[in-house]
Amino acid sequence: MALDRFDRLILNALQKDGRISNVHLAAAVSLSESACLRRVRSLEESGIIDRYAALLSQKKVGLPGSVFVQIGLHREEERELAAFEEAVKSIPEVMECYLMTGEFDYLLRVVVADMADFERLHRDALTRLPGVARVNSSVTIRTVQKKTELPLH
Repeated sequence: MALDRFDRLILNALQKDGRISNVHLAAAVSLSESACLRRVRSLEESGIIDRYAALLSQKKVGLPGSVFVQIGLHREEERELAAFEEAVKSIPEVMECYLMTGEFDYLLRVVVADMADFERLHRDALTRLPGVARVNSSVTIRTVQKKTELPLH
């Protein structure tokens, strides 16, 4: 689906406020309410709008720590990759998991309450994932920038 100027305006507005009413959204992008609603539904049906979510404060829900974890597997065989990927999805603290090129096979971002919580997660979950040969962790000191809005030019 090709995005035109109005689609981009709608998407930018929804990325800033996913709860904006159709009336306010239509006014913000200079469309009629019915045309705006049709476009939003089309963007949803095409999958460009993947889902709507509330963004929570990690700190206020008791998970202020972020740790980036690099995982190396014993072998990069399809069966081992699939087993690892299925198992990592069951760990609630894993917020993101990427298959990588380079020295490690996977990069994870996990959230934890503190270092004792990370030690528990490392011992009880991360090192027990299928095929794990090595784990390398980097603890964040401070988040400088964290975006949720994609740049739509």
